[in-house]
Amino acid sequence: MVWQIQPPTQPEVIYPDSDGQPVANNTIQFGWIVEIKQNLDWLFADDPNVFVAGDLFWYPVEGRNTIVNAPDVMVVLGRPKGDRLCYQQWKEEGVAPQVVFEILSPSNTQTEMDKKLLFYDRYAVEEYYIYDPDRNNLHGWLRGEDGLDVIPQMEDWVSPRLKIRFTPLPEGLQLYRPDGERFLTYTEISRNAEQERQRAEQAEQARRDAIPRLLQMNLSIEQIAQALGLSVEEVRILAQE
Repeated sequence: MVWQIQPPTQPEVIYPDSDGQPVANNTIQFGWIVEIKQNLDWLFADDPNVFVAGDLFWYPVEGRNTIVNAPDVMVVLGRPKGDRLCYQQWKEEGVAPQVVFEILSPSNTQTEMDKKLLFYDRYAVEEYYIYDPDRNNLHGWLRGEDGLDVIPQMEDWVSPRLKIRFTPLPEGLQLYRPDGERFLTYTEISRNAEQERQRAEQAEQARRDAIPRLLQMNLSIEQIAQALGLSVEEVRILAQE
């Protein structure tokens, strides 16, 4: 009888999605992370193949769960939107995040940031930006032939990948969209969303109020629907209210 020896099974590699640490160490750092992440979400909202994440674990090498980093914000062009517990690069057609942002806090050490730079250099990040809000310092690196090279002048620098513009000001960093509109804070985004909701409600109410007046002018249901951009059925329902 011939016995076939089965090779030993390899233990499953677990890729943690958290280290138990907070996303940010203070409200200033957290505010910047949220602002950059949300504005990039807004910028690429209509592109289904741009993935933007904040504080998400990125594993670049399959089977090596100790090789990991969690950029404050990362952008992956060419990968679909959607929720992920972590970014496992081998499951993403091997696409590495092209653009990474780090927001410094007082607890960040130079050794820690040197390790991050080495990691992003080694694993093919194309653009790397660090902003220190306490000192209002901005630094950037762009991939060249031999790896990530320091960007010597960051004033009015335009990201090759994202087309956003960096403008350091005395009161703090300002980022601008490709259309020239500045990045908004979370509060401003919320306020604008509320204003848009109110405008939409007002426009809807104006259409409702116009229907009785237009009927009194002997316009047909069809003519009113065309004038107000509504369906004939919508006009009939609103006319009966």
